[in-house]
Amino acid sequence: MCKRTGNLLKEGTVLNWKTSTAGLKSSALPSLGDSYVRKNITIGIIHVVSPDISSPSHSPSPGFEVEFLDAFDDEYDGVIIDPNRLPSSAKAFASALRASLSNWKLKERKGIWLKILLEQADLVPIAIQEGFEYHHAEPGYVMLTYWIPDYPCMLPTSPSHQIGVGGFVINDKREVLAVKEKCPCSCSNVWKMPTGYINKSEDIFYGAIREVKEETGVDTSFLKMVAFRHAHLFAFDKSDILFMCMLRPLSYEITIDEKEIQAAMWMPLDEFLGQPFYEEDHMSKKLFEACIAAYEDHYNGFIAHQLTSKLDGISSYLYYDNSSITHR
Repeated sequence: MCKRTGNLLKEGTVLNWKTSTAGLKSSALPSLGDSYVRKNITIGIIHVVSPDISSPSHSPSPGFEVEFLDAFDDEYDGVIIDPNRLPSSAKAFASALRASLSNWKLKERKGIWLKILLEQADLVPIAIQEGFEYHHAEPGYVMLTYWIPDYPCMLPTSPSHQIGVGGFVINDKREVLAVKEKCPCSCSNVWKMPTGYINKSEDIFYGAIREVKEETGVDTSFLKMVAFRHAHLFAFDKSDILFMCMLRPLSYEITIDEKEIQAAMWMPLDEFLGQPFYEEDHMSKKLFEACIAAYEDHYNGFIAHQLTSKLDGISSYLYYDNSSITHR
C-alpha cells in the first residue's frame, strides 16, 4: 500500500503526480488474463484531494496522510489493484479503498478489478459494502469489479461457456472405441464415445486425446475436428460447446478408469449406431453421420493449423478446411 500525503485543498485539486517503475518486473504484476495489458505503474508520492472518501464525519483534516491501494492502469482506462499488496487489516483496507476510489473517480478511470486472495477473504464484505460486485471465483481467490462511469458497465462478464471434447476413435476393422459411463444419468447404459471437459490452457485436440487416454488407456493422435455442438443452460446456466474430434488409434489394449467408466470396448460400427438411443436422438444421429463421412473421406472436417498472430505474438491453433483455400 502506498502512502500519499498532502494538504487537502479545494475538492478536485490534484498536485505533484509522480510515477516510478524502478525495480519492478512485469512478472510481479497481478494477472487478469492475456487480454488485459498493464501500463503506467503508479508508485510514488501523490498530493491529492480525495473528495467523498467517506461520510463527512470521517473527512480528513488538512495535512492528513492518505493511503491508496497499490494499483496498475490497464489499456482500457481501468485499474488493476495489486492483490499481493493489500493491507493486512480490515480497517486499513477500508480506508485505502475509499480513498483510492475517490482518486480514480477524479482521474476518470472506468473499470476497477480487485482480486482478493483466499487468505484475505475477510476483506470481501468490505469491498462489497463499497459497491464492488462479484465477477468470478477460483479456488484461490475471488475477483470483484467496480464500474465508475454513469453509463452501463462495459467490463467483460465472467466466463459464459464450458468447453467439452469427444473422441471418435475407429480402427481399420470399422470398430469404434466405446465406453459406458459410471453415472446415474439417463444415458449411463448407452455405449458412447469418450468425452470430457478440457483443462485450463489446453488445446481442444489435446483435450480429446487426453480424455480418451484417461478413460480407456488407448493412445491416439489427432486427425481432424468433425463438428461441434453449441447448447445453452447447462451446468450453472452456462452455455456448452462440445467439439468432436476424429482420432487415430495408436494402441488397442483397453484399461478403463474405474472411477468414471463402467466398461469400454472396441464395438462394431453398425452395432454402435444401432443402439435405440442413437436411432431416436436426431442430434447424435447427425453427428455420427458426419464422423462416418469423415472416416470414409467424404467430408474434410477441420484441420488444426498452428499459426502466430501479429496482434499478440502468441502461437495458437486455427481450425479450418484448407482443401479449397487458395494459398497466397
